[in-house]
Amino acid sequence: MRSILETERLFLREFDEGDVAVFYELGSDPQVIRYTGDPGGGFQSLEHAREILRSHPLADYRKHGFGRWACVHKGSGDVIGFAGLKYLDDLNEVDLGYRLLPAWWGAGLATEACRPILDFGFARLGLNQIIALVDPANSASIRVLEKLGMTRLGIIQLHGDECVKYTSDAPTSP
Repeated sequence: MRSILETERLFLREFDEGDVAVFYELGSDPQVIRYTGDPGGGFQSLEHAREILRSHPLADYRKHGFGRWACVHKGSGDVIGFAGLKYLDDLNEVDLGYRLLPAWWGAGLATEACRPILDFGFARLGLNQIIALVDPANSASIRVLEKLGMTRLGIIQLHGDECVKYTSDAPTSP
């Protein structure tokens, strides 16, 4: 288990195959995936979740050196969601994304996790810009992106879905 970042209440670390049960929950709970556009309505089985875990986050770590990371709540030690960066081949851009289990919604944890992720992307990865895509109806995620200081660019179409595109540019040195 490789820890990447730490916040007041969270550790962000790479997923491993031991996380498949919570990864399945994050990709199959109807409340969690309501606005995500996951194909087929989310994961169909634990084995399906394992395949996606291997072919997405775990593969992204090897290929890009970053990906969506498990959010571990310091108080409980439980994985309560994920947050991180993902290279989007279709757009040739790096996307900030996050999901939390419903029991953890509304506590400011998505914002808390994402602030240092943006810093990591700019300072450690040398990115010039990070985007975020959100369903226009997902007001909670829109609030998170706005609290992070991201700029709304407008609506785009991606894989047949309408998304609001937000961006954040690397800070400029004085």
